[in-house]
Amino acid sequence: MAKSPKSPKSPVSPTQGVSIEGSQQQQAAPSDGILPAAHWQEVAEQEGDDYDDDGDSALGSDADSSTASITSTILQYREINGRRFHSEMGSVQYWQSNDEAASESLDINHHAICMAMRDRLYLAPLEKDKIKRALDVGTGTGIWAIDFADEFPDAQVIGTDISPIQPTWVPANLQFEIEDCTQDWTFRSEHFDYVHIRWLLGSIQDWDALMRQAYRVLRPGAYFEILEPSAIITSDDGTVTETSALGQWGKFFINGGKQIGRSFTVVEDETQRKSMEAAGFVDIQEFNYKMPIGGWARDPKMKELGQFAQLVIEKDTEGYIVFMANTLGWTREEILVYISLLRREIRSNNSHAYYKFKAVYGRKPLNEEKN
Repeated sequence: MAKSPKSPKSPVSPTQGVSIEGSQQQQAAPSDGILPAAHWQEVAEQEGDDYDDDGDSALGSDADSSTASITSTILQYREINGRRFHSEMGSVQYWQSNDEAASESLDINHHAICMAMRDRLYLAPLEKDKIKRALDVGTGTGIWAIDFADEFPDAQVIGTDISPIQPTWVPANLQFEIEDCTQDWTFRSEHFDYVHIRWLLGSIQDWDALMRQAYRVLRPGAYFEILEPSAIITSDDGTVTETSALGQWGKFFINGGKQIGRSFTVVEDETQRKSMEAAGFVDIQEFNYKMPIGGWARDPKMKELGQFAQLVIEKDTEGYIVFMANTLGWTREEILVYISLLRREIRSNNSHAYYKFKAVYGRKPLNEEKN
């Protein structure tokens, strides 16, 4: 196994991270001013763009499906514009593709997040000798859970997800299970010593209910940690305008989320902290980060970080937007045009773009503290 990122044994100061900001700074969510899909075609025509400038679109065709012969309900994936998405499971909705291209992008994103957090997997002050059972909810490709299991070889680690896309060769102390985290969790109360959640933005209807489930399965004194990104791409110098492809990214997801009853303003609404407080967690700490997009930063560390973030988006831009584009009624051609213009803006390095993400952890109080 690859060497795991280092993790702290004590709380991390907000001034230590490469891209950490003060925890109280907020950014208002944008208005509903999303531009129509046809706008991007008009822009492309004005600029003489044939909208396929890189020739590496991952949008497939119906013939690309590899799931036709699989009868398991779990593996009866959906297809949207030739891209694969999770099967229908109750009320669950997840907007990102779960095929190979998406998985590669998610693994690169894991690396970028750890870089931004100064090579840390987590921020909660965990003590290795006290972590016997850990849970990673919405594990995705399982890469975080694999690294965590490597770092905590004496702990039993479980990763849950709605899609069985995790590898089979994993540490002996790690197992993956299919579970819809929006339903009642099947784990016993006070069973885990640590619960971790990351990147469930836009997939949760009731965040309070999710936090209550995490609270229930944790033993008293144990920590819960959740990391979520902002959907809003912005800049500090006005180089990302509201009508640019980058500036419309957040509006695209926020408006699409409203169509399916999911919020994409978790960071802006301080949902993590509020729902943790409502569940009963104490000693809550939060850390805000900036993730640059593209190699525009002068600082070498931030420049490298931005290049990885750019790679995350470009590796599978389609996998990020196809679900929401379909929800908003976009055609395949309109999707390709928007992707082309978005990539052009990122590659130009003229837009000093970034998005925020926030890590929050809290502790389940000891029984005597509840009195």
